[in-house]
Amino acid sequence: MTISPRTNATIFTVSELVHEAKESLEATYPGVWVQGEISNLNLHSSGHGYFSLKDSGAQLSAVMFRDDLRRLRFKPENGLQVILNGRLTVYPPQGRFQMVATEMDPQGKGGLQLAFEQLKAKLEKEGLFAQERKRPIPALPQWIGIITSPDGAALHDILTVLDRRFANLRILVCPAKVQGMGAAEEIADAIERINRDYPDIEVLLVGRGGGSLEDLWAFNEERVARAIAASTIPIISCVGHETDFTIADFVADLRAPTPSAAAELVIQAKSELLQQLESLYSRLCSHLQYRLGDLEQKLGHALSSRMLQKPTAMIEEALQEVDALWERLLQIVGHGLEGWERDFAQVSGKLQLLSPLATLARGYAIAWKLPERKILKKASSLRTEDQIEVQLLEGKVYAEVKRTEI
Repeated sequence: MTISPRTNATIFTVSELVHEAKESLEATYPGVWVQGEISNLNLHSSGHGYFSLKDSGAQLSAVMFRDDLRRLRFKPENGLQVILNGRLTVYPPQGRFQMVATEMDPQGKGGLQLAFEQLKAKLEKEGLFAQERKRPIPALPQWIGIITSPDGAALHDILTVLDRRFANLRILVCPAKVQGMGAAEEIADAIERINRDYPDIEVLLVGRGGGSLEDLWAFNEERVARAIAASTIPIISCVGHETDFTIADFVADLRAPTPSAAAELVIQAKSELLQQLESLYSRLCSHLQYRLGDLEQKLGHALSSRMLQKPTAMIEEALQEVDALWERLLQIVGHGLEGWERDFAQVSGKLQLLSPLATLARGYAIAWKLPERKILKKASSLRTEDQIEVQLLEGKVYAEVKRTEI
């Protein structure tokens, strides 16, 4: 900073002026709340978020650094109306007036509710809620796993109901935080550990008792949702009260409205099974009595039948019928042979008349021209000294042509 010799005015360098403005602005607005719409959002690879906050009349550059951004429950998006808290400052390298935001809340709805809707839409698009990927819950599991807080009322309620409905079940309780920092990680780790170390467990109950949206938030975390989706053991979610819905409910293979209801759903009461068995036993006995009565009646009819009363008589009748059929067959064959003999004689006579031997017997002969042995029909086909073969009724004659007459 210098003094002008001509005007006696203070002369600032650019850096000095910008830093003066920066210090003045930060001193005047050390903490301010401002509302507007996010635009030009850039979530940098460094983890920092750069964006503009605008309304209909102006625009303000803003930055939110990585640690503050990570604390947000929701994901900032372009077009989202928000309220920011932070300080106003100047970014010296560019001389840019900007706000350094430390807090951000969506306008019109809470950050948790927005985060819930964003994650729900994301996972639904990936197909994690699809009905076809859900695994069936076994009808009568003998080994059940429970993931919840060891100190909560939910565990007591589940164990009480299971003991009442079907005592002596094999149960594994895997304790986990269900509220506060680190709860989502503990729940997800418990799901993964049981799948790895106890693959024979038939079904898992994952949940906790009721509470506020903040209390239940661990079951809305993406880490828990993906652990449930990756589980090879079927999972029943039982979080909060009947009106509470979490992301875990949508991903799980079955949603129970409360922990006690999950224990009701996971296995049928032994007393109900015994009643069903007694009913089936009664129906089976009735059916067997009916079938035995029917078979007894059929056996009585069979024993009184002529076949069993006089079996030799039926055999004798059958033998007589065979003899009659044999006689009939002989008659048919005999008549058939007589007709065939007459037909054969007629055909033989006709063949005899058409036979070349019959023609030869009447004094005729057959002649061939040699050497091609072609049957002779015309004298004009021969020349003097041609060789011929003549077939008589008895024997052949070989001759040489001396002359021909046409």
